[in-house]
Amino acid sequence: MIIVAALAVANVALAATPTAALPAGAEQAAKTIDRAALAGPIRFLADDLLEGRAPSHRGDALARLYVASEMESLGLRPGGPGGGWEQRFPLVGITTKAPESWTFRAGGHEVGLHFWNEFIAASGVQAPSAAIADAPLVFVGYGIQAPEYDWDDFKGADLKGKVLLMMNNDPDWDPALFAGSRRLYYGRWSYKYESAARAGAVAAIIIHTTPSAGYGWSVVQNSWTGEQFELPAGGESRLQVRAWTTEDATRRLLAAAGYDLDHLIAQARSRDFKPVDLGIRTSLALANTLSHGETANVLGLIPGSDPTLGDQVVIFSAHHDHLGIGKPDARGDAIYNGAVDNATGVAQVLAIAKAAMALPERPRRSLLFAIVSCEESGLLGSAYYASHPTFPPEKIAADINFDAGNIFGRTHDVALVGKGKSTLDAVAAAVAALQGRVVTDEAFPDRGAYYRSDQFSFARIGVPGLYFKGGLDYVGREPGWGKRVNEAWLKAHYHQPSDEFSEDWNFDGMIEDTRLGFLAGLLVAQADAMPAWLPGDEFAGLRAPASAVSR
Repeated sequence: MIIVAALAVANVALAATPTAALPAGAEQAAKTIDRAALAGPIRFLADDLLEGRAPSHRGDALARLYVASEMESLGLRPGGPGGGWEQRFPLVGITTKAPESWTFRAGGHEVGLHFWNEFIAASGVQAPSAAIADAPLVFVGYGIQAPEYDWDDFKGADLKGKVLLMMNNDPDWDPALFAGSRRLYYGRWSYKYESAARAGAVAAIIIHTTPSAGYGWSVVQNSWTGEQFELPAGGESRLQVRAWTTEDATRRLLAAAGYDLDHLIAQARSRDFKPVDLGIRTSLALANTLSHGETANVLGLIPGSDPTLGDQVVIFSAHHDHLGIGKPDARGDAIYNGAVDNATGVAQVLAIAKAAMALPERPRRSLLFAIVSCEESGLLGSAYYASHPTFPPEKIAADINFDAGNIFGRTHDVALVGKGKSTLDAVAAAVAALQGRVVTDEAFPDRGAYYRSDQFSFARIGVPGLYFKGGLDYVGREPGWGKRVNEAWLKAHYHQPSDEFSEDWNFDGMIEDTRLGFLAGLLVAQADAMPAWLPGDEFAGLRAPASAVSR
């Protein structure tokens, strides 16, 4: 009765995305999402036996077998191509050996940057070697070309064969320009390298700062060394080298050529900025070891009950991969278990599947549970699904994504990553109200989280998504506590071997967030019409117009 009453009030706010009542038994089914339903899968997936779940390796195969077995035991149908549980795809693994020092010639003398502490370099090509041969270094500001903002950092300059030095963010001082402090895709490292490759550059160097990246240098060290995974190369433009340098090392290098980094950044904060030839030249040779393997997205399906809407689908997604075995930490631990990131998300999606199977009647739309691979390698698994979908994009109502669950307890709020992009905001608000919670904006909009997890791959084919994160207003805690503990965890454990399962976790918030995602998905599955992007959103218009009307 509580749910029905809350929805009656919420229907006014949901006028843009009409909703039906939740299916019978939804409240009772949600109760199956408890600590045991979450802790069990996390404990297994984050165990050392799975060796950090690196794609195409033993731990990856074990994780996929486990997830498929769980789906089968719950009574789901195989949702993969050909009636199987897996959507398999090939991978190329690249392990790069960089020299201990990277030499730059500036101002008549040489400057050497030290590998690991001052630079990280990865191959941009799937070949035995990658190289820069006596190329000039050019500062290109943000490295952004965005005609909709009348912004072009390249200004028609000839950048072919050059090494581009660029900042790791986007213009953030004006809310009307690149959404102000909210980072867009233009501020992501993946866009930077893509942009440089399109310009014909031989290499790109991103200047790392903790504020601009949203994480410390250790994350770059651990994420960009060891075996890197890619889909087999096609005809796309590619850099030879993708590199990062620390802020201090960059300052030292620029000073040798008579430049001040702060002055260059000040110049770049203008539409009139033009690329700056720094008078620095460099060469670099990388030796690569290549491997060829396979990984898979694991797909489980609950067919919809409605004769018309049943061929449409709501997707619940999470990624099963992590970083595998890498550089040991101070304790000698070399296994990057990925308990929070993202054994928690896999457990949340499996728990939602369990709850959905507990419903007395199937929802109107189908439900697809997609545990995807290679998120840590650039969203490769979800991108592969988006390119080879088992449902046409115009039939995918929404993606509800889970990545790094809340391990610190219940919150009065729930953060919605991508708030303000689609009519799914109203769905989130309605379900949060059922829990006595409020929906807030993401805690750290400057970090570009919307473009860093798998809902982004679905957005790129026009499918709106919900990506819930635990809020920061923790029940029974003083103001500011939530931000402190989350920041402390990020600094100490994100992409580190210490991201391990702990009996000390407080599952109450993760339980509540998972139930919220379950009920939100049911609302979308039951509604007459599909969710829609809000007018003017960057992804509006990508999905076929026919999807806006369900009947």
